[in-house]
Amino acid sequence: MDQRKVGASRRHFLQGAAAVGAAAVAPSLMAQSAPVRVGYAMARTGPWTGGAQVSQEPNYLLWAEQQNAAGGLDVKGARRRIELIGSDDRSEIETVIRTYEKLMGSDKVDLILPPWGSNANFALAPLANRHGYPMLAPTALSRKLIDMNLPFFFSLLQQPDRMMGALVDMLKANNVKSVAIVYMDDLFGLENFAALNNELKKTSIQVVERKSYPLGVKDLSPVLRSLKELNPDAFIGITYPPDTILASKQAKEVGFNPKFFYASVGTAFQLYKNVMTPAGAEGVLGMGSWNAKTSAGAKAYFDAHTAKFNKEPDRWASGHAWAALEILTAAVKDVGLDRKAIRDYVAKGTHKTIVGDIKFTGSENTATPGTVSQWQKGEFEVVWPQNVATAKLNPAKPAWQ
Repeated sequence: MDQRKVGASRRHFLQGAAAVGAAAVAPSLMAQSAPVRVGYAMARTGPWTGGAQVSQEPNYLLWAEQQNAAGGLDVKGARRRIELIGSDDRSEIETVIRTYEKLMGSDKVDLILPPWGSNANFALAPLANRHGYPMLAPTALSRKLIDMNLPFFFSLLQQPDRMMGALVDMLKANNVKSVAIVYMDDLFGLENFAALNNELKKTSIQVVERKSYPLGVKDLSPVLRSLKELNPDAFIGITYPPDTILASKQAKEVGFNPKFFYASVGTAFQLYKNVMTPAGAEGVLGMGSWNAKTSAGAKAYFDAHTAKFNKEPDRWASGHAWAALEILTAAVKDVGLDRKAIRDYVAKGTHKTIVGDIKFTGSENTATPGTVSQWQKGEFEVVWPQNVATAKLNPAKPAWQ
C-alpha cells in the first residue's frame, strides 16, 4: 500500500479521535469554567435607596470582587467566576416581583440575593420559595414573615420582639419612667411598634404619646414640639434612614433632648454622624449589633469595605449582609449549586460569621440576641445587653451639639 495514503489515513484517524475526545471533554470543561450567575434587584432610585446603597448592594459588589480575585467562587472545589446580574427595583414592590420572576423563571440564574427592606422581602419570599431559591435576607424585620414558615427563606436580623425587648430591658434597668413613640406607618414600623408596646406593657413605664407618620414625611417638628412639652425620659423613633436624620435634626432645632434618644434604621450609618457631626450624634441610641471590635473578621470586613467604597459599612444590617454572604459561600463550597442542598446546609448548621454564631430555627436567626447601640466618640458602640457590649452605656444623652 502507498505509504503516503497510510500516513494520510493515520492523520485523519488521529484528527477524528482528537475531535471526538474534545467533544466529550468540552461540556465538562465548559461546566467548570461557566460563571456562577447571581441575580438580584436593589433600590438605586426611590425612597429605599438610602438603606439599600449603604447596607446591601455595596456588600454584594465587594463579595463578588473578593471571590473573583481569589479565582472565583469555590463550587465544591472548582473555582468559578461570579457574574452579578443586578438591576434597579426603583423602590417598587411590583418591579421587585417582576425582576425576580424573570431571574428565577426565564433566566434561571444559579442563585439570587435578596432585595432591601422588610416590604420587598415580604412580597418576594413566597415567590422565591415556590421557585426553590434560598433567600438569606439581611434587611427583613418581620415576625409575620418568619411565621409564614417558608423553607427557603432565612432572616438574619434580630426580629422586632428581640430588638424591642432589648431596648425596653435597657430602659427599665436605667429607671426610665416615661417614653414617647413615633413610628412609620408601614410593615416595619407597625410590627416594631406592636412589639414595643407588648414589651412596655410588662413594665411600669408610662407611654405619654404614640404617633404614626407616613413614608416620605418631610416635617416632624410639630410632633417633636408637642413631645418636648410632655418631657418624657425617653424618645423612641421607629424610623427609616431619612426620617431618622429628619427627627434628629428637628429635635435639635426645637430643643427636644430627653435622657434617652433612640431612632432606629439609619442611626448606625456613617452618614448619620457625618450629618449630625460626631459631637452632635454623641449619646444617640439606635438599632445596631456589631462594629469593628466585634471580631477579627469584622475588622477585616470593615477595613475592606471602607477602602473600596471610601465609606464605612453600617453597624447593623451591613454586618448581617456580609454574614449572609459568608454562609452562602460556605454552603456552595460544601454542596455546590444544588439549591435544595444549599437550603438544607443553611437550615441545619451553626454558622461562624463576622457578627458571631448564627443558627436558624425555621426562618429565624435565633442565635443573635436583640441589641442596642449608641454613638460614643465617633463609634457606634453596642451597649446592651452587657454580655455582648463593646462599650458601657452612657445613661444620659448630652445636649445636642
